[in-house]
Amino acid sequence: MLHVVHHSDYIAPPPTKGSFAFDKYRLVIDVVRELSSTYRQYAPQPMERHWIESVHDPDYVEQVLSAQVPPAKERRIGFPVTAAIAQRVQFSSGGTWLAAKLALQHGYAANSAGGSHHARSETGAGYCVFNDLAIAAHRLIAERDAERILVLDLDVHQGDGTASLLAGRSDIMTVSVHAEKNFPVRKARSSLDIGLDDGTDDTAYLNILSDNLPTIINDFAPNLILYQAGVDPHVDDRLGRLALTDQGLIERDRFVIQQARAQRIPVASALGGGYGTDHLGVAKRHARSMLAMADENSRS
Repeated sequence: MLHVVHHSDYIAPPPTKGSFAFDKYRLVIDVVRELSSTYRQYAPQPMERHWIESVHDPDYVEQVLSAQVPPAKERRIGFPVTAAIAQRVQFSSGGTWLAAKLALQHGYAANSAGGSHHARSETGAGYCVFNDLAIAAHRLIAERDAERILVLDLDVHQGDGTASLLAGRSDIMTVSVHAEKNFPVRKARSSLDIGLDDGTDDTAYLNILSDNLPTIINDFAPNLILYQAGVDPHVDDRLGRLALTDQGLIERDRFVIQQARAQRIPVASALGGGYGTDHLGVAKRHARSMLAMADENSRS
């Protein structure tokens, strides 16, 4: 069974400016409903302000929640932060935390939004407003739901915001496997960064993952993995520079669950990136990713 977190407010009315496809979040859950009769859906609560402020600058949090983000920051984000967007990002942050809590019970759970790994302390960037991964990781450890968390980021773009927000923590490890020449131009320093050449295909990607992930898990010994499962490494992605196929993405995600479950480590995934003119095609990649991981979890 797929345990998936979703909220109607994930589908915020799109702002008048910007190219981000907000309808993806409706399409993803529609595809899950079409492909699976055994999923269970959960509604998150909005993340409380004090937990958001535990990783983000309070002045920036106030700018977002009052929908008064300065134009320069909105340009970095890629769209205006309306009141609806402000509400949405509180729910999506709560969704990643709830997915982690469900993963602790069931082995695997997914947030059908989130993965906003470019947001830093004082600003958003790259379609990311609040960093749900960093917020959730901090809260889970603060409330003693986990002692050591691995944030595994397999989006095509480096998780620079997550790396920056969680730098220096011995109880959280950040790992980013990304296209080296892609956004952001100026990379942050994760606990471990693996930059890939343009055009890296299924075989090369999976070999790199198999060469590194088992060692990472064995050495760091997390008791929870937050997985940024972006599908933008796909060969047809509008903002990607890698060359994974649909099957390659599924094998990637199954491998992550296999390695985690071999050590009895729960995994919570967040949606992450996926871009293209075929919005339904992108949504199908996300939905199949979550369903493949749920299936692999049931086998383990």
